[in-house]
Order: sequence, then C-alpha cells, then structure tokens
Amino acid sequence: MKLYLDDDMADRLLLRLLTSDGHDVIAPADAGLAGSSDPIHLLYAAGCDRPILTGNHEDFFDLHNLVIQTGGHHSGILVVRKDNDRRRDLTPRGIAPALRNLESAGIPLADAFHIVNHWR
Repeated sequence: MKLYLDDDMADRLLLRLLTSDGHDVIAPADAGLAGSSDPIHLLYAAGCDRPILTGNHEDFFDLHNLVIQTGGHHSGILVVRKDNDRRRDLTPRGIAPALRNLESAGIPLADAFHIVNHWR
C-alpha cells in the first residue's frame, strides 16, 4: 500500500516495519513537510494519491468531514488510536499487520476514515 505518514506517525521503527512489510511510505521529512499543519499533510497525501496514516483522530476526523461535506476528495485517512489502553492501543509492531488486514479486506480507502486499531 502507498502511504503518507503525518508527523504523529513518523517514527523510525514504524517506517522500517512498514517498508519491510512491502508498503511504499513517504514521511513528512522526505516531502519537506516536517512540522507542517494537518491540512497541509492531508493536501500533500491527496495530491500523491496516498492514504495518510495519523495518530491525530480528532483533527483528521474534522478534516475528513470538511472535505466530504464540501464535495472534495482525499485518498483515505487511516487513524491509529492511542487511548492509553494496552488492550486496544497499537504499537509500531502491531500497525503493519493491521494495515495488511485492512488492505486484504479490499475495503475502499478513498474518501474514507478508518480506525486502524479495528483491523488488528
């Protein structure tokens, strides 16, 4: 899967695990966007036709709703929830298999908002 990570997910271990799992990953530093705002990250991901992987549920849920309600499009928003609950939270080692499960399900990602934790 082609992915763009926002600043919340730009972890070296996660990048290495996703790449070794066969994902084509761009991090904000690769795109010259480290420290940019969430709308800029989403705009970049959409322009590259890559779903964005983020840990920022609230802001990206609002951005998703704004884009869809105004008739726009994005390439998908994939959120890793961190609720300080070990039973539900995903570590970097759990994110790659969850993404694999989501991809295997064949569910459309474009214009969709998915919680990655549900796919572990």
